[in-house]
Amino acid sequence: MGRIAVIGAGMGAMAAAARLAVAGHRVTVYERTETYGGRVRRFERDGFAFDTGPGLLPLPAVYRDLFVKTGKEPLESCVELVQVDPSERHVFADGTAVSLPNASRAGVVAALDEALGSGAGQRWGDFLVRAREAWDRTRRPLLEEPLWPNWQVLAEREPYPSVPHRKLLRTRRATTLAEIGAWELRDERLAALLNSHALAYGLNPRDTPASAAVLPYLEHAFGTWYVRGGLRELARAVYERCVQRRVEFVFGAEVTAVLAKDGRATGVELADGGVVDADHVVAGVDPVRLETLTRLTGCRLDAEGDVRAGPESARPGRLTVLLALRGGPEAGTVHRTVVHAPDDETELDLLTAPGGDRPVRPTVTVLRPDDPALRPDDDHESVVVSAVLSRDAGWEKDSTVQACTDLLLEAAEAAVPGLRQRLIWHETQLPEPTAGAPGPEEIPAPALAAGKGRFLHPANTTRLPGLYRVGGWSHPGGGLPHAGMSGALVAGLIVEGPEFRGSQ
Repeated sequence: MGRIAVIGAGMGAMAAAARLAVAGHRVTVYERTETYGGRVRRFERDGFAFDTGPGLLPLPAVYRDLFVKTGKEPLESCVELVQVDPSERHVFADGTAVSLPNASRAGVVAALDEALGSGAGQRWGDFLVRAREAWDRTRRPLLEEPLWPNWQVLAEREPYPSVPHRKLLRTRRATTLAEIGAWELRDERLAALLNSHALAYGLNPRDTPASAAVLPYLEHAFGTWYVRGGLRELARAVYERCVQRRVEFVFGAEVTAVLAKDGRATGVELADGGVVDADHVVAGVDPVRLETLTRLTGCRLDAEGDVRAGPESARPGRLTVLLALRGGPEAGTVHRTVVHAPDDETELDLLTAPGGDRPVRPTVTVLRPDDPALRPDDDHESVVVSAVLSRDAGWEKDSTVQACTDLLLEAAEAAVPGLRQRLIWHETQLPEPTAGAPGPEEIPAPALAAGKGRFLHPANTTRLPGLYRVGGWSHPGGGLPHAGMSGALVAGLIVEGPEFRGSQ
């Protein structure tokens, strides 16, 4: 078997490393920081602990499969998975609030009818049926198979079904998520509920294809899960599985170049001048950085007609405020609350064209994990508040940072009773400045069909033989489950070669 050099210790890269090691390869991971996990990080202070990346896990089956395929010890033996119920609480602009049960269509329909009025739940339920149709049509080519040259079919064909027009004797097809809200849901609050699933990934519902309907469907169908101790525990478990399978990790080792000979990747060069020979190189880094690393090879990673990524694919960044509170969580605390923007149209305007002297309050997510591992004792609570904001919001100004922090705290008061009186301290974490290139705090969205290919990610293979892409910025794209799927695809391509057709 071969020698594999993996660049980066993100979740997708580690998933690929574990699978390749089980297949008999000698795998070494080179990570420029001093820890593993990529965006799945933890912040600790004064006995409080916070997930600073994803806080919840959809599709845990992806990591169950990883642990089954890489050893006899299942995922549940390494971490404790808890199904979050209710799945989430929504506080809408008009003050209406609703809690949605986890993975129960009947329960969601009943809750929406009670909170928003008769018929609202049925409209949402009918939407989920159509979303399932889109999921069934795209699941395999988008998530379980490599991105072969026939990707144009995915790019051009909208899998979300057309529906009968309410008054005309014809059908019509929604082409964007915003059109689904206006034409089919017919309630501003239901539209905001739908939009929040796109906004969580920095997607603007106005130009996001209707196929993004699969995002709320995934949570409905497969549930929402929490890893006891925080999502960082999942990163720890994957790292330890890699070590058990004799993957070697070298931390503080920045890769500065991918090396090539005779038109094939042959290894990597490190910042200290060291050279590492390899039969295959797996890169778990953003596409702009990868282009920089391969500049010496003289080989273009993508050709005309391929799915390509560049600065234009960068999404808005996430502003996160970590709250240390006195007093424990009250009985019946909801794990996740989404506090919707007072003016959703203005919010969408500012995602792409920031303006004005003062930021406008965005849609805010409040995570309140009732987890003793994340607080000093039961008389305290750790809370994570976040929102997706334009990358051009002016983060270099202290006044902008303070104004945005205040807006997030204002919204969080709708989810945390007595927040201001309970607040001990807060820590604001900014989106990383990226100068037009994807950065560590930007939000890679999962691959989506339609949209003329703008919502697909570059293939796991490159035009440089022996060099593969893995992780959030490669097929099938962002999010913890999709990173794990990306790792499975890369491992299959290396182990089985070009004849590999999918992970299932």
